[in-house]
Amino acid sequence: MNYLTVENISKSYGELTLFQDISFSIHKDQKIAFVAKNGTGKTSILNILSGDDQSDSGNVIYRKDIKVSFLSQDPKFDEALTIEETIFASDSPILKIISNYEKALLNPNDSEAYQTAFDAMEQHEAWDFETLYKQILFKLKLEDLDQKVNILSGGQKKRLALANALINKPDLLILDEPTNHLDLEMIEWLEAFFAKENITLFMVTHDRYFLERVCNEIIELDEGKLHSYKGNYSYYLEKRDARIEQQAVETGKAKQLFKKELAWMRRQPKARTTKSKSRIDDFADIKHKAHQRRNDHEVQLELNMERLGSKILEFHKVSKAFKDKTILNKFEYTFQKGERAGIIGKNGTGKTTFLNILTQTAQPDSGKVIKGDTVKFGYYTQDGIRIKPEQKVIDVIREFGDYIPLKKGRQISAQQLLERFLFSRKKQYDFVEKLSGGERKRLYLCTVLIQNPNFLILDEPTNDLDIVTLNVLESFLLDFPGCVIVVSHDRYFMDKVVDHLFVFKGDGVIEDFPGNYTDYRIYEDSQPVISNATEVKKDNTSRKQNETSKLSFNEEKELKNVESKLKSLAFDKKELENKFNNPDLSQDVINKLSEELQVIIETIEAKEERWFELSAKLEE
Repeated sequence: MNYLTVENISKSYGELTLFQDISFSIHKDQKIAFVAKNGTGKTSILNILSGDDQSDSGNVIYRKDIKVSFLSQDPKFDEALTIEETIFASDSPILKIISNYEKALLNPNDSEAYQTAFDAMEQHEAWDFETLYKQILFKLKLEDLDQKVNILSGGQKKRLALANALINKPDLLILDEPTNHLDLEMIEWLEAFFAKENITLFMVTHDRYFLERVCNEIIELDEGKLHSYKGNYSYYLEKRDARIEQQAVETGKAKQLFKKELAWMRRQPKARTTKSKSRIDDFADIKHKAHQRRNDHEVQLELNMERLGSKILEFHKVSKAFKDKTILNKFEYTFQKGERAGIIGKNGTGKTTFLNILTQTAQPDSGKVIKGDTVKFGYYTQDGIRIKPEQKVIDVIREFGDYIPLKKGRQISAQQLLERFLFSRKKQYDFVEKLSGGERKRLYLCTVLIQNPNFLILDEPTNDLDIVTLNVLESFLLDFPGCVIVVSHDRYFMDKVVDHLFVFKGDGVIEDFPGNYTDYRIYEDSQPVISNATEVKKDNTSRKQNETSKLSFNEEKELKNVESKLKSLAFDKKELENKFNNPDLSQDVINKLSEELQVIIETIEAKEERWFELSAKLEE
C-alpha cells in the first residue's frame, strides 16, 4: 500500500541547487533511512514533506486518510502549556477520551461524569493506550507532567516532540535525527519500540547502529542522484562500495573513449554525415562521464603535534555537587599517553560538568586537577561556533591558525584541512550563515583541529554530522597520536574510537570499564539483576507481592529481564536469517553471518534454560 509519492521535486537557493528532479515513494511497513552529506538537502526534503517548505517543482502526494506525524529538529510548542496539556492538545480521539477520564478522576463527586468517562475508556479499549503513553513519557524522562514547556531545555523539548509523535500512533512517522538529545538507554529503548511497532518510518539519522537495527531500506542522495538499497546499514555499505567501484571502472572507460573521440573531433571531418553528427552530439555526454570526480577524502595525516610529557592529567580526590546532586565524589584518575576514553551515562549525571572541570573551565568543590605543562587541550563543546556577519568559511578557520605541522617538515594548510573535511575550495568562500547546521558543526571541528592540540576533548561531536563526515572524523582520530576523551551517544563511533569507558552511574559513582560500548553492553547483560534496596522500600506493593511469591525479588526481576531479552534475541535471529536470502553474498560474508547466528542461537538456548529454571520454581 502506497502512503506517499514524491514526484520530481527540486530546490534551489539562488545559484545553489540542492537537488533536482528527485522522485521516490514510501509504502506501508517500510522503515526507510534517508542518507546524504550535510548541505545537500536532507532537512529541506523533510520540510517539503511536512509542508513547512515548498519545492520549486514537482509534487508530494499523500494517500488519503492516513495519519502522519513529523519530528523536526526545532519543534514548536505553546510555551504556556504543561507537558501533559501539550500531549492532550493532540487531535487524537483516544487521547481526548483519556483526557476526559483524567479530569473525571479529579472530580469524584460528579459520579455521572466519571461513569461516562469510564464507559468511554472501556468502549474504546483506552486502558492499554494510557499505559503506553505513560510508558513512553517515562522512558523519555518526562515524568513531571505538570512541568511548563517554557522551562524545558532544548533536549527536553526534542524528547517531548518525539513522545508526541509516538503517542499519536501514526501510519507514517517522519523523523529528523530522532536520536539527538537521547541518552544511550533511551536510544536502545527506541530501537526496540520501532522493532515491535507496526509503524512506517522515513527518517534522517546519523546513528549507524540505529540504521542497522531499525531500517529495512536506505535511500542515499549522492552527487545529486538517488540510490535505493533494500536492506539495513551493512547491506547498504556493501552495495554502495560496489556501486562506487563500478562507477570508477565506467569513468575509466569513459576517459579512454573521451581521448579517442577528442582526437576525432580535433580532426574536424569536413563531410558531416548523419552518423558523424550523431557522434558529435554524443561527445558532450562522453566528456561529462569522463570528467566525473567523487568528492570523497581520506584523512591520512602524520601529525607532528606538540610532545606530551610524562605528566599529562591527574585527578586527586576531586568532588563536585550542585545542591543535593553529587557529580563527583573523591574521584581519582591519572591519564596516560595515547589514552582514548569514552564517557557514557544518563542525561543529567554530570558528563559535561566533568569535562569542564577537566579543562579547568569549572572548579571542583574539593580536590585537585593537575595538568601537565606540555598539555594543549582542543575542546569541542556542544555550544558550536559563533557566527559573525559577512564572515566566510576560510576566514573563520584562519582566526585559529593557518596550518597544521606534519612530520618530516611538511604541513597542511587551513584550506587543505577544510578540503579533507569535505569543504570544497568553492565552499570555503561561502558566507558562514549560508551553511547548514551540520556544516557549521564540521567547520567548528576544523577550528579545534587547526590549533594542533595534543589532548582532544569532544562533547557530543556526532550530533548533526552526516555519516560521511563521521567516517572522516573516525579516520582522523584513529591516526591521532595524542589523548582523546569522547562524550557521545553514537555507539558505532564509540566502538571504533575508544579503548575504555567512564560510566557515569549517578550520585558521584563513576565506573572505569576496560572496553568499548559493545563490550560494556555484553558485560551488563551477563550480570545478574541486582535490586536497589531504596527502590524496594519505595515500592511497598512489589514487596508484598514478592513475600507471597515463590521467587525472590531479584529472581522476579531476572525472569522479566530474561523474557524481554528472549524477544530481542528472537528479533535479532530473524533479522540475521533474512540476510542469508541475499544471493550475492560472498563465502566470507556467509561464514561471518553463520558465526554470528551461532552465537545468537547459543545465547537463546542459555536464556531459555534459565527461563525454565525460574518458571519451574514459580510453579512449585
